[in-house]
Amino acid sequence: MAERADTVPVGVAEPYLVRIDREVQLLVEGRDEVNFFSALVDFHNIDPVQIQNLEGKDKLRKFLAALRRAPGFETVRSLGVVRDADESPASAFQSVRDSLRNAGLPAPNRAEERSGEAPAVTVFILPGDNRPGMLETLLRESFAGGPEDRCVEEYLACVGGLPGVSIDRPDKARVHAWLASRPDPHVSAGMAAKKGYWDFNHPAFDDLRAFLSGL
Repeated sequence: MAERADTVPVGVAEPYLVRIDREVQLLVEGRDEVNFFSALVDFHNIDPVQIQNLEGKDKLRKFLAALRRAPGFETVRSLGVVRDADESPASAFQSVRDSLRNAGLPAPNRAEERSGEAPAVTVFILPGDNRPGMLETLLRESFAGGPEDRCVEEYLACVGGLPGVSIDRPDKARVHAWLASRPDPHVSAGMAAKKGYWDFNHPAFDDLRAFLSGL
């Protein structure tokens, strides 16, 4: 099994203090994503990646500026950026692209397209394939049609029909409802990955695995 990917949390204080330990860098939105991607990298024996926690997608621009100034940046040969599409994959990608250009880094013209060198930069907008959604959209697809899925849908249909109840992020709700069926039901999606709850061989993760391998 590959060496476990480093997790380097970034403090909320400014300026950012960024440590560079690996020539492959992966920037993700938060700690839950750090745990998820660390587990995915290990499961598929992908070459060691240093996973950096932005502590919020809105902090990407400031983090990239600090990354450029960090000791050892000249050793970075590949940089990956992952963020959720939410309602608009186009807007999410443009936001990442603008932040990259502001930092003087290569800015791909399309998501999942490798651009530039020293470092080469690749962006993945979850759930991929130019769709709206988030990490939980992929997680939901990985158990869709499974034995618990019907129960999850019945539960959400039931509570969603109650007065005053609005399920604004249904994929997140589905994931949490599904996790309630696991041995340790209170864990987050990222910690669930650490515990091996997600089927990383499922086709839902194929594009994400290809992105990570390409870094």
